[in-house]
Amino acid sequence: MYQRVACLSTEAVEVMYALGAEDLVAGISGYTVRPARAREEKPKISAFSSGKAERVLAVQPDLVLAYSNMQAELCKELISTGVEVHAFNQRTIAGILRMIKTVGNLVDKQAEANALIASLQTQIDYIKAQTSDNQPRPSVYFEEWNEPLMSGIGWVSELISVAGGNDVFSDLAVHFSAKQRIIADPVEVVRRAPDIIIGSWCGKKFRPESLKEREGWRQIPAVREGYVFEIKSPDILSPGPAAIEHGLLQLRQIIGTWQKSHV
Repeated sequence: MYQRVACLSTEAVEVMYALGAEDLVAGISGYTVRPARAREEKPKISAFSSGKAERVLAVQPDLVLAYSNMQAELCKELISTGVEVHAFNQRTIAGILRMIKTVGNLVDKQAEANALIASLQTQIDYIKAQTSDNQPRPSVYFEEWNEPLMSGIGWVSELISVAGGNDVFSDLAVHFSAKQRIIADPVEVVRRAPDIIIGSWCGKKFRPESLKEREGWRQIPAVREGYVFEIKSPDILSPGPAAIEHGLLQLRQIIGTWQKSHV
């Protein structure tokens, strides 16, 4: 079994701790937020899109858990030194659950992984049960970044649907690359007229008042009626348990509030 696992993404740390495998964690991403104690207990060995192999190797890992093409070069360098690397690429709810199962297999915590997956699926089913065919489904624009405008990634789009809404840019959410989710013309958001706008600017605070400064945006139903909200990026933009345990719950609260006032 692996003894020293370097986690280059926050959700890998979150899952390792949730499975009771924290003693195996040799180093963590500097963006780690869950659990909070991980930041005090473990050395920070990388950022997300940047990192140096020597800092990772300094904790003497026998396994590195990485995420996405953004870490491809670092993974390549680590592999060239002989370290085993498992790079995840989950972009959907199913992918998140599959990632948890895989981590459980890698660190011999299969039962714990299955229990966590079952718990998350129960939460998803519980939220689904709160929605019905008789309720209006608001259209939702999720803004992941503002310069340039970028719509939500796959699992966010799916969570919006689970929570009772319709992602107005679901056509973009299917794309693997973030560049493919860029909204080149901000007026396109005006044309799609979302009932709710949710901002989650990764790494910085969402400024809802700035939306009114954009050309034509005052006429968007969400802006006009005041249905503009923030969900903190650690709660929904990390493809791990937090997106379901925290992000989905907040989505349901926001959408439920809109539904109650539009029956």
